[in-house]
Amino acid sequence: MSVSPAVWAITIVVILGLLAFDYFFHIRKAHAPTLREAAIWSSVYVGAAVLFGVVVLLLGGTEMGGQYFAGFITEKALSVDNLFVFLVILASFRVPREDQQKVLLFGIVFALIARTLFIFLGVALINSFAWIFYVFGAILLLTAGQLLKPDHGGDEADNIMIRLARKVLRTSQRYDGDKLFTIENGKRVLTPMLLVIVAIGGTDVLFALDSIPAIFGLTQNAYVVFTATAFSLMGLRQLFFLLDGLLDRLIYLSFGLAAILAFIGAKLVLHALHENTLPFINGGQHVPVFEVTTGLSLAVIVGVLAVTIVASLVSPAGKAQTAINNARRHAQSYLDLDYTADPAERERVYQDLVDEEREILAMDKKYRDKAKDVEAIREKVREAHARHAEYLAR
Repeated sequence: MSVSPAVWAITIVVILGLLAFDYFFHIRKAHAPTLREAAIWSSVYVGAAVLFGVVVLLLGGTEMGGQYFAGFITEKALSVDNLFVFLVILASFRVPREDQQKVLLFGIVFALIARTLFIFLGVALINSFAWIFYVFGAILLLTAGQLLKPDHGGDEADNIMIRLARKVLRTSQRYDGDKLFTIENGKRVLTPMLLVIVAIGGTDVLFALDSIPAIFGLTQNAYVVFTATAFSLMGLRQLFFLLDGLLDRLIYLSFGLAAILAFIGAKLVLHALHENTLPFINGGQHVPVFEVTTGLSLAVIVGVLAVTIVASLVSPAGKAQTAINNARRHAQSYLDLDYTADPAERERVYQDLVDEEREILAMDKKYRDKAKDVEAIREKVREAHARHAEYLAR
């Protein structure tokens, strides 16, 4: 189904309006969002995405609507995996909690612009070269293999975009609220905030190398690809704060995403064979192969994600890993004087640490002793308790 320029224009205006609303009503005043605030606005954005999908279903038909929902769910799942890296970046740059929202929103806007360019480049390649499906399929199969590596995600924010940003952008040593520029020694200089925004946005561009081929494996309709990608990014900031503390519990997420990307990669290769024009494959003729339907794609994606999430949440090892990693994060946040200037926020972090310790002690010893760097984490927790005792004694 072709989409008229008027519909494209209205869609873009709506998306820009949502981004402007997010900035002027949530981001301009720096604050650490509560769990309730994050939950409400995450629900609003997911609801908007679902409502839009229903409109596509009604006006564009079941095929187009199914493609949108399959694409949206896949992109949303991949964006959750991206949140792990965002968490590492924000921790590595020691971004104050109340200023993290601005970083995420600007990074998301940058990513949306970059992905839009990728989308139209992908459409141009697909229309000109049918063999590009082989390339997209290979990219997804390789990415699936990367996700299965035990060190996937890593513990440090260290990729080419971040190293380049560090080298090119010379910044001051300290943040000045959420400002991008500050005065230091009488000179106007960049703050680390700009460096972090570039790192988040640049990292998300790298994520597009697997997410854009993934959605092209589900549909080649540029409008569906764009809207599914845009709505998956909308609300990512709120989702970050909602899932913060729960991300570590999804210990099998990488396996689920690997299965989804491998499935879509195989689907792309099959589609490439069906549309084959390469002379060294079947003499340049189309190869009669099984074509995966949109309904089957949607069923596989939802099914794999459901199994992955349930398995992660009910796993004793997952619960232990979550609690221990949260304890480490809360202890580090409390000890980091640059984390936040709000005493109430620091006290909340300490209470979270106490709650996590209580949960850890109630767990089976064999699970909590298996955690990576457990002794270093325990030492950090003891240090946080000592610091809190000093604070109360003042």
